[in-house]
Amino acid sequence: MSFLDCSCISHSQVQPMDIEERYEDTSHQFQSCDGSEYTLQGPAGGDDITGLSPEPAHYQLLNELSKGFNNLSQVSMARHIPTGQLVAVKQTNLDECTEEELLQLINEVLLSRLFHHSNLLTSRLVFCSSCQLWVLTPLMAYGSADALLTFFPDGMSESLIAYLLHGVLKALDYLHRMGYIHRGVKASHILLSEEGRVYLSGLHSVYSMMRDGKRMRAVFDMPHHSPALLPWLSPELLRQDLHGYGVKSDIYSLGIVACELVSGRVPFQDMPPTQMLLQKLRGSHCCLLDVAPFPLGGLKVSRSGVDSGIGESVATGSLMHSATAPPTDRPQSPGPKNHSATLHSLVQLCLQQQPERRPSASELLSHAFFKQVKRHTRDSFLSLMYPAVPLSCPEDRPVSSLPGPTCPTPPSATAEPPEAAWDFSD
Repeated sequence: MSFLDCSCISHSQVQPMDIEERYEDTSHQFQSCDGSEYTLQGPAGGDDITGLSPEPAHYQLLNELSKGFNNLSQVSMARHIPTGQLVAVKQTNLDECTEEELLQLINEVLLSRLFHHSNLLTSRLVFCSSCQLWVLTPLMAYGSADALLTFFPDGMSESLIAYLLHGVLKALDYLHRMGYIHRGVKASHILLSEEGRVYLSGLHSVYSMMRDGKRMRAVFDMPHHSPALLPWLSPELLRQDLHGYGVKSDIYSLGIVACELVSGRVPFQDMPPTQMLLQKLRGSHCCLLDVAPFPLGGLKVSRSGVDSGIGESVATGSLMHSATAPPTDRPQSPGPKNHSATLHSLVQLCLQQQPERRPSASELLSHAFFKQVKRHTRDSFLSLMYPAVPLSCPEDRPVSSLPGPTCPTPPSATAEPPEAAWDFSD
């Protein structure tokens, strides 16, 4: 059953065709930085779910991974019974959604139909069961970069950071060439599959710069649920003045993510929103940990030109438990570390106060910091994530029952509290 045909939302005033007409399938016009066309195929290997069936009865729900979408969605690990493939299933009760939330769901589904890139996590299989919307994605067995940080309380190694950010930049380059701003680049939206592929998620924040077939110079829309995104948002987006903002806003967010992965903490997160806004508008920089804590007016280049290897520290606990731990559980005042000059350069370029001084995603892909990505194999990068281990099927835990024919499906009164592995909340 098609999402747009679901009888459960027939009473709504949603106009799905008007939304669909806002998007133009221009993906064939854009090429990657190396001149080759972007792939229009689904992910390779175990990340490909395009051949799975759209039948709820064909999926065995295992354990709950997370809540999301204002707690209206439940994300679970599931097994496709005919093939045995593990996937992630996000179930949303449409009867409990407001009209605005229904519009957001339609927007995300339509964007998933439009985008085709190997580093973007899109929903290739969407269907309705009774009053529930089922959205299937590949299972991200290593969870998010935010969850991985629990295993690296002093920050990740530069090699692992380069691998993650390189995948994110390829996704951003594709989005920006298509005329879209992501507006939600953060560690919890960077996911890693068991095969070692990096995905950028969080498409509900994506905004189009295309109007009437023309690309706008700037846009002025404020993202939904922006309070949760404030530490990552750029000064020009927060300023909301007549100049607006563009795709370079995502580059600033990438710089914040780099600081987040290096230090194990989110810059500006401990500040009240008003103080954070003032610091960003004044041009204060967050900085890497071989200099004094943020905010400062600039960054000091490390004398050491090598990877500090700070990813050696080990945190206890499981990957599933790590995602439930709030960011405040991480060390808030870690000791200074030495970082390479190329990492300092990358962060400084991304966090330029003036958007026009920041490089594009395509230009950043050729930055010296990412040369190390070509020297490694997929297996060598997976080894950098030790002691984190991928999620596996919980053989010793009873599986949950499939939803019944009635809608909504009430939660079990005896259900255990969920152990989140992904962040789908914002």
